[in-house]
Amino acid sequence: MKKPLRTIAASVLAAAAVVSLSACGSTEPRSLVKSIAAGEVILGTKYDQPGLGLRHPDKSMSGLDVDVATYVVNAIADDQGVAHPKIKWRETPSAQRETLIKNGEVDMITATYSINKGRAKAVDFGGPYLITHQALLVRQDDNSLNALTDLASGRKLCSVTGSTPAQKIKDALPTVQLQEYDSYSSCVEALHQKKVDAMTTDATILYGFASQYEGEFKVVEMNKEDGKPFTNERYGIGHAKGDTASTEAINKALNQMYSDGSFERFLKENLGDDAKVVEKGKPGDLSFLDAK
Repeated sequence: MKKPLRTIAASVLAAAAVVSLSACGSTEPRSLVKSIAAGEVILGTKYDQPGLGLRHPDKSMSGLDVDVATYVVNAIADDQGVAHPKIKWRETPSAQRETLIKNGEVDMITATYSINKGRAKAVDFGGPYLITHQALLVRQDDNSLNALTDLASGRKLCSVTGSTPAQKIKDALPTVQLQEYDSYSSCVEALHQKKVDAMTTDATILYGFASQYEGEFKVVEMNKEDGKPFTNERYGIGHAKGDTASTEAINKALNQMYSDGSFERFLKENLGDDAKVVEKGKPGDLSFLDAK
């Protein structure tokens, strides 16, 4: 049975009314390892991404990023020999992630946070903990969009303010009409109402929405002329710049997550068969940032 289209949007609006006050007055970045030792952490994630980061009407959280973040802080606590910390969740829209870390409003962010050069100048990253690729979400009955080049000739493309996928397509296809919204759920609603022709972001996110609204949308994979994926998106865990101790602790926890089978379990539970669009990352290896 198809879920009502506005279910996620309504949840997000309700969640937006709930503001965490615990970090009010703080303008200094937080240290993840110190917060864990103190017994309470503030973790940033998305609230509107099925299978990755979703806040439900009862305020509970679910998704792959939620599971990874929870695993990481608890593994670090175990390594420190302290109790698992109390977790407070904070919604972290794409355009605000670096600011929230710099201002000390979150300890770390696990929110489909692709590592790139610009972001790595502002914050430090643990990971990457997975690799995925950029794709398109289109209406199921639209057979005119089957590849990246089909977006040419003024088709309307939606993505989220502060994210990089739409701009990458804009660079490749200058004639596309780019429309930016404040959330992915807003893009999905615009696609449903035929205000836009397609939505673009990472395949992990798009498959989540396609699964949520079974029969409404489909995912179109994008490749370059040589057959390689249009992009490689490497998800990292963002935290305070210069906090080497937290970076090392995060990467140690991520490697443990791989070795004990937890990551495979998280993938299966949250993405099911769509987990095929995910590859394991190499925590601590950021050499790709130096590639041309």
